[in-house]
Amino acid sequence: MEGFHPSMTSPFSYTFPISGAGSSTTTSNLTTATYSTSSLWMNSRIWSKLPQRLLDRVIAFLPPPAFFRARCVCKRWYALLFSNTFLELYLQVSPHRHWFIFFKHHKTRKSYIYKNNNNGSGCGHGAASSCEEGYLFDPSDMAWYRISFALVPSGFSPASSSAGLLCWVSDEAGPKTMLLCNPLVGSITQLPPTLRPRLFPSIGLTISPTCIDVTVAGDDMISPYAVKNLTSESFHIDGGGFYSLWGTTSSLPRLCSLESGRMVYAEGKFYCMNCSPFSVLAYDITSNNWFKIQAPMRRFLRSPNLVECKGKLLLVAAVEKSKLNVPKSLRVWSLQACGTMWVESERMPQQLYIQFAELEVGNGFECVGHGDFIVIMIRGTDKALLFDICRKRWQWIPPCPYIAHDGFELHGFAYEPRLATPVTGLLDQLALPFHTFGA
Repeated sequence: MEGFHPSMTSPFSYTFPISGAGSSTTTSNLTTATYSTSSLWMNSRIWSKLPQRLLDRVIAFLPPPAFFRARCVCKRWYALLFSNTFLELYLQVSPHRHWFIFFKHHKTRKSYIYKNNNNGSGCGHGAASSCEEGYLFDPSDMAWYRISFALVPSGFSPASSSAGLLCWVSDEAGPKTMLLCNPLVGSITQLPPTLRPRLFPSIGLTISPTCIDVTVAGDDMISPYAVKNLTSESFHIDGGGFYSLWGTTSSLPRLCSLESGRMVYAEGKFYCMNCSPFSVLAYDITSNNWFKIQAPMRRFLRSPNLVECKGKLLLVAAVEKSKLNVPKSLRVWSLQACGTMWVESERMPQQLYIQFAELEVGNGFECVGHGDFIVIMIRGTDKALLFDICRKRWQWIPPCPYIAHDGFELHGFAYEPRLATPVTGLLDQLALPFHTFGA
């Protein structure tokens, strides 16, 4: 597979599948087809007179791989990434793309967040950079892309994502430092550290065009042998000039077992799974209040996962009723508007579930949702299923061609690729002694 590496366009490197004109290439179950340029010939005397503003509008609709290839055409297109006029147009007209981003995670590690597991291949382990790699997946085209995070310092791991930004959290026990990173433009902005020391907290992030909200929840301890005290603290800043630097704190409900490490945002609340027994913990950002929601069929669930799709909270889990004459299955429930009732919305076809169970063999699975898609990754393997909610279609995902199945498995987040994330400019209002990394 040929790759395009616009190292001159960004501090991040990319690998996008490209094939020659009039050919078809297949690599690791990933097929890229192109057509002869003669069949797409356009009269240059006509198209060269296309108004520039209309041409910019066309370019703004390009998906990220095509946009970065187009930047090689001329100096003006190269400079579009730095043009405020173009970026304003891009934010107005560019379609939302419901992608996913995955990172390698060692199967034996017990961390609640995805520890940086780079083994140093291709770049050294220096203090300035961890050379972490991520793997982008486009569910519409079933295509994989590779991206490196050369600017992310060592000692940070990906923990959450929202609106084109990835949140990286410091690994060391103590007050947590977080970095907001836009991998497409190579920008990194640091948030002020949390006030309470923590070990492996769960991180919730939601970003709108006018505000940033981050919630850190879990044990405020720095040793696995300390007494647990489950609390949360929140960060908020908005375009109206209001901000709260981890000053909003709250206690979680009693008898919680917060172990998933993943928070999902939907309709003004963060949600995460509570274990033993299974239930859902919800945090209302506006009221600064935690509460429990009973999970459906909680005594018979296995590997329950919360995902967000089109603003709705969904629960995906295997159902096993060993003492009842009910076939094992994988089901999807939707949380209703009342906030307490679940309704089953989907169920994996039984024949497919039998095949799925043979591969899973009780090891469990993890799910990520975005838009109309849910990705279901089988632990301990490179196998994953994609469920298209709109088309009611289940299909196997081709393995990522950039990694070998060598003791690592993929863990991921919903990711919407964006060329611009101006909301991070709000952080410049804070007169705080923390450093901002940039391209």
